[in-house]
Amino acid sequence: MSLLPISGLSIDAEETRLLNGRVICFQPRKGYRSAVDPILLQAAVPAGPGERVLELGCGAGAASLSLAFRLPDVSVSGLDFQAPLIELARQGCVANGFEDRAAFHLGDLIDPPEGLIAEGFDHVMANPPYQKSGTSRPSQNAIKAAATVEGEAKLADWVGCAVAMVRPGGTVTFIHHGARTDELIELMARNLGGLRILPIAAQPDGGGAARVLVRGVKEDSGKKQTEKPLILHRADGQYEESVDNILRGSADLCGVLE
Repeated sequence: MSLLPISGLSIDAEETRLLNGRVICFQPRKGYRSAVDPILLQAAVPAGPGERVLELGCGAGAASLSLAFRLPDVSVSGLDFQAPLIELARQGCVANGFEDRAAFHLGDLIDPPEGLIAEGFDHVMANPPYQKSGTSRPSQNAIKAAATVEGEAKLADWVGCAVAMVRPGGTVTFIHHGARTDELIELMARNLGGLRILPIAAQPDGGGAARVLVRGVKEDSGKKQTEKPLILHRADGQYEESVDNILRGSADLCGVLE
């Protein structure tokens, strides 16, 4: 654990490990912490050698750093408007030795910085705040509140930015709260085709999808398809073997969404 200087301030952060200890990620000691969602998100991105991936709302870089480890021939860029988290992501980039193919940008997705060029990416991924503003009481921790509750950028803005940034034929992948599945699908279907929808449930009898992964292709005319739900846990609470393999970095979800 350490106090890391961020733009003249300090954030209480600590080193954490992802993908069975193989990826270093610095995260705030208190407040928002990455769970399984960023790992599942990056596991669904079908990037190939030499391609470029952009993560919107990258936070401290859990998804981007994990993808950079999973796909060593891919370059990754992250965008977030919270300076403390971008600094943590940059430190994680250095700690993992990804400086030559990963970069983290401070900026707003509503008005992206100049370093991010429209249609300059082969794939875009995002894990937006799940809660609409005004529907719940936000955390008193500012970083956690911004990560969990929508601010000025609404879900439509996230999808719009992702579509603008990806090249024709490239993919856009989102993970979001299961209760907003229909809204997300509607927004993505406006400019993306061949949607692949993967409901994610905690357990077989868990009462419906807690999360949903949706992937689409820019300027594709394919029809949408809903896959069999991904079940995270067995009845005893342990991860299903297929999910455990993803969380350990030895498997992905790309084949499931083909």
